[in-house]
Amino acid sequence: MTRRWPEALWVVRHGESAGNIARNAATAAGLAVIDIAERDVDVPLSSTGERQSTALGEWFARMPASSRPTAVLASPYLRARDSVAWLAAAGGIAPSTPTSIDERLREKEFGALDRLTRLGIEEQFPEQAALRNRLGKFYYRPPGGESWCDVILRLRSLLDTISMHHTRPGSRVLIMAHQVIVLCLRYLLEDMNEEQILAIDRAGDVANCGVTAYTLDPTAGDGGRLRLEAYNFVAPLEEAGAPVTTAPDTPAGGR
Repeated sequence: MTRRWPEALWVVRHGESAGNIARNAATAAGLAVIDIAERDVDVPLSSTGERQSTALGEWFARMPASSRPTAVLASPYLRARDSVAWLAAAGGIAPSTPTSIDERLREKEFGALDRLTRLGIEEQFPEQAALRNRLGKFYYRPPGGESWCDVILRLRSLLDTISMHHTRPGSRVLIMAHQVIVLCLRYLLEDMNEEQILAIDRAGDVANCGVTAYTLDPTAGDGGRLRLEAYNFVAPLEEAGAPVTTAPDTPAGGR
């Protein structure tokens, strides 16, 4: 029987970014616009995000070499790439481990709503706020942006790539990306529906450097199946004394 999946898959949200901090400050101050100088793709990690990524790297480094990632797939956004770099510097992945930057793992695009808080969206785009409330976040697409369904569409292609190139015995893949990516991959890998994944989303944000882990059950179905082992696992941060943070990257009304 042809295997369809790697032996292990970790899906990780990047460490805390400067955008997380700016968003919290804007929301607390009742501002309409989040004060970020960079493009979203260029927003760096905060010092806390660097500590979190290092703690996660130390956790992977404590694993036997035969259990660590054999390949890394990362969002092209700076905060994700830097999270991988800090993780690698802490010994979490071997220097020879191939790392691929894949644009299909980029953050959900917010289009015209980029950098706006919920208040800003309601003030500047009241018709869009009303449309989102009617459609729900799963299907709502902001002007020039993406819905969750759009993100899921590109992730279907990503999973096909993993199935083609990372299924040899001993293959273990680490994905470093964003909160919506973590949730949408759960939706796909666990055959969820809209209500199921939105219930998980409502229960709480994905933690920065929180780990969602899957292992292969080769006996389940044609080619095996990935089984969820952990979601939003933050023990590596807690063990290292790194702060656990959960603020969304996205505009309050856009995620």
